[in-house]
Amino acid sequence: MPATRPADRPIGSRASDRCAGATGPGRAIAAITAVPAPLIFMGAGLSSYIGAGFAVSLFALMPSTTVAWWRIAIGALVLMAWRRPWRRAWSRRDLAVCAAFGLATATMNVIFYASINHLPLGTAVSLEFLGPVAVALATGRGWAPRVAALLAMAGVVSISGLGLDMGDERQRTGVLLALTAGGAWACYILLGRRVAVRGTGLDSLAIASAAGALAYLPLAAPTAMRALTDVPTVAAVAGVALLSTVVPYALDQVTMRRLATASFSLLASLMPATSLLVGVVMLRQLPNAGEAVGLVLISIAVALAGRS
Repeated sequence: MPATRPADRPIGSRASDRCAGATGPGRAIAAITAVPAPLIFMGAGLSSYIGAGFAVSLFALMPSTTVAWWRIAIGALVLMAWRRPWRRAWSRRDLAVCAAFGLATATMNVIFYASINHLPLGTAVSLEFLGPVAVALATGRGWAPRVAALLAMAGVVSISGLGLDMGDERQRTGVLLALTAGGAWACYILLGRRVAVRGTGLDSLAIASAAGALAYLPLAAPTAMRALTDVPTVAAVAGVALLSTVVPYALDQVTMRRLATASFSLLASLMPATSLLVGVVMLRQLPNAGEAVGLVLISIAVALAGRS
């Protein structure tokens, strides 16, 4: 998922720049920097939502919360093995911030996966984007965030009032879950700022992912072994983790170092459209007129919020 940073300059720091180290995956990230940043950003978005598309196919085998937990847990294992954050000296306060960030990240993902078990992928992502819009409204200045909020509200009305049957309990639950995921995303952004200014990059993300996986282990434990029933299921779960966690987060380290805050947030407005495309191609989820109008309105709202 995309995050915003507090400074109106290329995002990242000298310490986070070191995340693209000189060995293994670090060399691969260094090579990717030759690609234009917007293309890298779109690649991260496509990877994340293709992973979500594969996740939907696993919901018939295990609860969505279990799929989300495996995504978090495998991502944490990969990041811990890659970054080896125990080599860095951590204060108790730094670890506490990482743990809170990890809990927000895990909560966002668990609730989002629950929402796409009830709603089309593009619709759920559009509703979830109200979280970043709310943060922009609260922290932004000028007319842009206010107009963005109005457009976002109009988009929600279009999706929920015209695109969805709110009399259907399943769809109503999906809307509430997507909006709650948006709230968790807002917390993710605010905590992510605190992590970013500490300049520990993927090291902090590794610890945060481990904390999130441990926090939701009791919820996933009763059904977690269903992911290990056969080789295709194991491969699918691992694929979801790599596509939705490891790859996009690693690519974000490249774009966050090269894009100003406004540019990064502006590109985030393409995410609902990206998720809609993945939903159409992978899941045959065709939007109706109300959903399409709402998606466009929310995309414009996120673009305006980013400009603020």
